[in-house]
Amino acid sequence: MKEAAGEANMTVITIVLIGVVAAVGLLLVPRLMSNIKKKSCCTDSAGIWSGNKCVSAAGIFFDETAYNSCAQ
Repeated sequence: MKEAAGEANMTVITIVLIGVVAAVGLLLVPRLMSNIKKKSCCTDSAGIWSGNKCVSAAGIFFDETAYNSCAQ
């Protein structure tokens, strides 16, 4: 009987850990995807991602309107 109780405890612990990992994933994945999209839009509009914002490179025209419409 003690072995069965140990199995049940391990099952509960496993389910709780899976839930914790899923919760962390649900919080992090959308934020990461948003940042990746912004960086990609910045590059596509001839900008450089620096300091969590899109800036123009030296001597290169940066299309801010294209970036803003893409990043939304």
